[in-house]
Amino acid sequence: MNNQLYSNEQIMGFLHEIPDPEIPVIDIVELGVIREINASIDSIEVTITPTYSGCPAMKQMEDDIKKKLSEKGYKEVKIKTIFNPPWTTDWITEEAKEKLNKYGIAPPEHSSIDKAVLLGKERIVKCPRCASTNTKIISQFGSTACKALYQCTDCLEPFDYFKCI
Repeated sequence: MNNQLYSNEQIMGFLHEIPDPEIPVIDIVELGVIREINASIDSIEVTITPTYSGCPAMKQMEDDIKKKLSEKGYKEVKIKTIFNPPWTTDWITEEAKEKLNKYGIAPPEHSSIDKAVLLGKERIVKCPRCASTNTKIISQFGSTACKALYQCTDCLEPFDYFKCI
């Protein structure tokens, strides 16, 4: 006997419909914030990990998850937030990284352990517009705290870089 309204695969499909509030070309599943789903017939608990401890988009994500799953028939929708293990850009899917690039945001190209930075070398960030690696950092903070502002010195366009964490 099925003791849950939908399968976890179906639930993940519903969550794929929720865009990141700050970067609408990717969804919250692709971003890697969904950690676990526990569902029964009437209730569901979704465990999430924030990208940053003070990320202002997390409240919107929680509200969107509750709304989506309530619309799908769950009477009780709980969100459980965990901080361990901490979120990392390693959890962003390759498909999402490509979407970020096409959107004009340079995706993290390295793992969360960026060896170049650890060795004191400058990070090489590819321009999402012209693919040049001749870029420079303008500010450690871009349009949101999770991004840095860069400029391409070939095409002269500014762009955000999704920081590796």
